[in-house]
Amino acid sequence: MVPLAAITIALAFFSIAPEGLWGKLDAVGYAVCHQLDERSFHVNGQRLPLCARCSGMYLGAVLGVAFLTLTQPRRGGMPPKAVLAVLAAFGLAFAVDGGNSYLYLMKQTWGTRLEFLPNLYIPNNTLRMLTGTGVGLGLATAVFLSFNQTIWREWDNRPILGETRHFLSLLVLGLGMALLVLTEWEAVLYPAAFLSAAGVLLLLTMVYSMLWTILMRQENSYETLAAAWLAILAGLTIALLQIVLIDLFRLALTGTWGGFPLPK
Repeated sequence: MVPLAAITIALAFFSIAPEGLWGKLDAVGYAVCHQLDERSFHVNGQRLPLCARCSGMYLGAVLGVAFLTLTQPRRGGMPPKAVLAVLAAFGLAFAVDGGNSYLYLMKQTWGTRLEFLPNLYIPNNTLRMLTGTGVGLGLATAVFLSFNQTIWREWDNRPILGETRHFLSLLVLGLGMALLVLTEWEAVLYPAAFLSAAGVLLLLTMVYSMLWTILMRQENSYETLAAAWLAILAGLTIALLQIVLIDLFRLALTGTWGGFPLPK
């Protein structure tokens, strides 16, 4: 039944999503992001599928999962306290910048009625991208170690990112990626659009694959990804179902595939 459900949900997604490959990427971002033009990067006048903050978050997640897969493929131990502290700081910076950005948006939207709201600084896409990337690395770490603990029959209980050189390398790669996107070169933004949308599917699929495995009482029963194909396909199917349902709800609510309309 899982393959049949996967085909059905995939057909539903492709039937409701806007036309063209970019439209499909937009439909993925539509389920998780406000997609406001002024808070997004653009390439040839086209807004990326995810805003600057969400682009950083999901690109960071893709980078983090890829890095951890290559350097410590089955580790599931908790990171050292120093690593946790840095990742927590990234989360705090994300929350502060996001809250400040939201207050600024409310003041822009409703004008003098909300002038009393405080702002720490004028928000910008540079900070959105940087703070989003930091949280993306944290999400990748959390989901990756949880996936390893849940899926594999034999997983490595050594601390994830336990070696300082690995953690510093990941931070440097994350910063380099964010700075590269901030150049807004077309050659960078096009692949960033694809990878950020893929990051949404990647994280959701990993989470729902774990949930499926737990519900089926098959934890720690797989040796390879090939052996876990059914759980992973089920996770992807549930991820697509979530995207389709949110897309349909938002489309019915707003009547547009564009950025979330703000009240005047």
